[in-house]
Amino acid sequence: MAVLKRCEQKIENTWKLEDLYESKAEWEKDGIKIDELIEELKHYNKTLKNGADVLLACLSLYEKANLILEKYYVYANMTYHQDTADASYQAMAGAAEIKMNAMSQAASFLTPQILELSDDMLADYYQKESGLEGYRKFIEDIQRQKEHTLDERGEEMLAAANEVAKGAANIFSMFNNADIRFDDIAGEDGEKTTLTQGNYISFMESQNRNLRKAAFFSMYKTYEQHINTIAAMYDNKVRGCAFFEKQRGYESALAASLDDTQVPVSVYHRLIEAVHANLQPMYDYVSLRKKVLDVEELHMYDVYVPMVKNVDKTYSFEEAKQLVLEGLAPLGEEYLALLQEGFDNRWIDVYENTGKRTGAYSWGAYGTHPYVLMNYQGTLNHVFTLAHEMGHALHSHYSDKNQPYLYAGYRIFVAEVASTCNEALLIHYLLQKTEDNNERAYLINYFLDQFKGTLYRQTMFAEFELKAHEAVQNRQTLTADYLCDIYKKLNELYFGPDMVTDPEIAYEWAKIPHFYTPFYVYQYATGFSAAIAISNRILKEGAPAVEDYKKFLSGGGSMDPISLLKLCNVDMTSSEPVESALKVFKEYVDLLDKEIC
Repeated sequence: MAVLKRCEQKIENTWKLEDLYESKAEWEKDGIKIDELIEELKHYNKTLKNGADVLLACLSLYEKANLILEKYYVYANMTYHQDTADASYQAMAGAAEIKMNAMSQAASFLTPQILELSDDMLADYYQKESGLEGYRKFIEDIQRQKEHTLDERGEEMLAAANEVAKGAANIFSMFNNADIRFDDIAGEDGEKTTLTQGNYISFMESQNRNLRKAAFFSMYKTYEQHINTIAAMYDNKVRGCAFFEKQRGYESALAASLDDTQVPVSVYHRLIEAVHANLQPMYDYVSLRKKVLDVEELHMYDVYVPMVKNVDKTYSFEEAKQLVLEGLAPLGEEYLALLQEGFDNRWIDVYENTGKRTGAYSWGAYGTHPYVLMNYQGTLNHVFTLAHEMGHALHSHYSDKNQPYLYAGYRIFVAEVASTCNEALLIHYLLQKTEDNNERAYLINYFLDQFKGTLYRQTMFAEFELKAHEAVQNRQTLTADYLCDIYKKLNELYFGPDMVTDPEIAYEWAKIPHFYTPFYVYQYATGFSAAIAISNRILKEGAPAVEDYKKFLSGGGSMDPISLLKLCNVDMTSSEPVESALKVFKEYVDLLDKEIC
């Protein structure tokens, strides 16, 4: 079926951007206002010691300017995402990026000059200006990192160095997205088919084993051909992290990365330790996969194909919304009413059109409702995507409603909790609802693969990163041989004795862009673990657990992530949430074994 043009979409299937701006002219007016506020903000440079009233005026202006800029930036980019080929939309997004950079430069004096204010001076300021209480946490967050902040000249030099340090990631992105080419493979119909980064997973999910194998070897043969160059890129990236960590006085790159979110380094290590202690359920999963696929040897190209053939079932978007409403009923009437409000009032851009951004996300601006972008295709996966993205949307709704602008944004560490909690509740409902054994098995298979891909795989990535950064800290060079050896051994450890660790898998690290955002991926595993713990408590305890959960959703960035999760009785400084989640994984493996064997 031909993909529609944007102008051919039914209005009810598109998001209502008029709730942000009624017209482009209104958006342009805010652009002029932002320029004026940026110029006004510059006048406060070197003035923060002039009195409490000056500091309050400066921070109030900073907040006001960023509030308008966020709305301006989000509208421009969401408009662009509707049709990325439209030149006028490209120009809007470009204009918004320019203003974002201008704001960043204009406000660069804030952190170093706030750090110049003594504790006694700030105490006097708080006493003289009650309005500063609303900015106390903002100021304290800056002060907390005082020992790792350089003087103004030092910060300028690190900012300049950071532009250079982005080179490795930018070069890798260009290589991985634009330049790399893979050998064609024989497709399902026997005809030559182009292998791309985008269609690789669809090949790996094929029931045709020869097709999976061909895609696997074509992919990694190509990375092998460039492996020394990629290793040099990654070595440069890791060395850049070591440089900044040293300049800022951190004991490690890991400590530097986690300090920004106030997550203890022990959380990272405990995640890896907990997964190591619970590898047997993963080995059982691999053994079950080998048995169900009925192969003498299970290879790495057999990891993604569904163990249960896809239940031939599609869902209209109306059916998807109804399933999500039913599945999330344990969250209570208020939550369901907000879901319905989003469904009824065009928060969601539903279907694909030519030029539309791929994938799915939730976004929005403070002061207006959140939005969700989808490219809905009617699959079970897309039903879960709807639940997932509405989890993000309602997290933002609760945070925005209950927090002032500066504290409404939540950290990545907790961002995936609300979305995954929705998925966990939905799978529980669907398993209860179905009377078809094959559908039940398919649902369990789907959820197990989510578990495996998020908790086990992301932890394996996190361990690889840690070993790489520790090697550089110990003055080793990250050669291709060294990195491939680490990665291959980790695959052997995580997948166990029933998996043939094909030599080609040693090159997989070379295709993963997340490694160029250091110590990021572990948060997928911790967030997933926390979500499983919260969803289980909601199902067992009902209303009291829901109320605690809504406190968490309402917290935004007003507390550090660890403290926010403790509102739901989830303590991520212990290994208990991860271990409990892995017990659930084991239960589902055993359940699937009974269903299909």
